[in-house]
Amino acid sequence: MPTNKPITRFRETYRWLSNFYPAEVFLDEVNYPTAEHAYVAAKTYSPAERLRVRCCMTPGDAKRYGRTLALRPDWPHIKLKVMEDLLRQKFAPGTPLADKLLETGDCHIEEGNSWNDTFWGVCNGTGENHLGNLLMMIRGDLKNNARTIYRTSAVGWTDTCVSVPSMALLKKEEN
Repeated sequence: MPTNKPITRFRETYRWLSNFYPAEVFLDEVNYPTAEHAYVAAKTYSPAERLRVRCCMTPGDAKRYGRTLALRPDWPHIKLKVMEDLLRQKFAPGTPLADKLLETGDCHIEEGNSWNDTFWGVCNGTGENHLGNLLMMIRGDLKNNARTIYRTSAVGWTDTCVSVPSMALLKKEEN
């Protein structure tokens, strides 16, 4: 049953909203165990560094390792698009995680944190909440039957996607 109560932390009941939650995603046709792993790998062009990120035992390890990477020059311009595409994979239409996201109804989603991340989330009432905003946007697309399969490519940054009509739209076309 949808809730109207705002989601303000990605813990316990809502842990699955976190980029640390296990959900296979792809970056340049290579699978990663979490969105966090893939996001960190996208920060660099180096295949060796990407492999090191992929092999990190935990998403926390991947995040910490990512702080040591020399960022690709276009990173500030593409990081939101990279995250969006990874989240669209994680919450792909028809998957259990997409269903859970839809079950949140129209409630506000905020990545509240205590580690001062005011770009992706909100700390002490301050922040841009890009992660929460992307999740709410994807939820809206899921509600509107926007059925797109994403495969993220961050080398030279081209994203590839294939539109898949929803079954409801196919049935309408048959009649």
